[in-house]
Amino acid sequence: MSIINILLCGNKKVFDGALSLLISITNKTKEPVNCYIFTMNLERVNPNFVSIEDKQIEFLESVIKTKNENNSVKKVDVTELYEKEFGGCKNENAYCTPYTLLRLLADMVDDMPDKLLYLDIDMMAAKDISGLYNTDIEGYEYAAVKEKYGSKLIRWDYINAGMLLLNMKEIEKTRLLEKARERIKNKKMLFADQDAIYWSTTNKLLLPRIYNEQARFDREDTVICHFCKRLMLLPYPHTENYKQWQVDEIHKELKCHAFDEDLNEYLQVKETYEV
Repeated sequence: MSIINILLCGNKKVFDGALSLLISITNKTKEPVNCYIFTMNLERVNPNFVSIEDKQIEFLESVIKTKNENNSVKKVDVTELYEKEFGGCKNENAYCTPYTLLRLLADMVDDMPDKLLYLDIDMMAAKDISGLYNTDIEGYEYAAVKEKYGSKLIRWDYINAGMLLLNMKEIEKTRLLEKARERIKNKKMLFADQDAIYWSTTNKLLLPRIYNEQARFDREDTVICHFCKRLMLLPYPHTENYKQWQVDEIHKELKCHAFDEDLNEYLQVKETYEV
């Protein structure tokens, strides 16, 4: 049985997202899940930018080990790497936090697996993700899904970088992440990390939207649902940005009940966590 290697990124505030996401994955996937969480301390930018805590990591691992004793969660502190590569760069204050840039360091971290499934923290697994992870990406740097707005407004094949199935061997050959880092350091971009990856790509595999559903929360074929910001036209143009751990809002505003079993478990186990 193969191991599914997952990469998440963030600070101590991603705990709720990581907990709910990992519960949804390990409730549906039989293969062992090995989760890396890239984190850093960046209080010089924002006092809230504090590394995820060891006790949070230990709790996350204890929860998913109840599903499979071979599941694991590993904290990888990349503060030093980040400061060396991106400290004070043009995109440090981009549309999202600097933590979105951490995945661009994956080829610089020792002992990372040859295949990595990067996921944004605001995602939930609706089905077993092993089919996605076992997708053949030989000869491709990564597999991704098109961005719902960008593929219409920027370029037809513009990707949403919230889900990236990374082929680290191919990335090393083409220097994808190295080129993306150079873009981050030298060129101000609207969607910093996503733009840097897209414009540095040599060869990617486009996957169907079921692996990164960005618009609807009730599609029966969805494998991974992305609770990202949405543009709404009615009753007036505005954006919505509800995350899965905001359970009441998910129910009331998004009318989403597809993840009730996972989110109920999330709420129950969260109560046992001692701050």
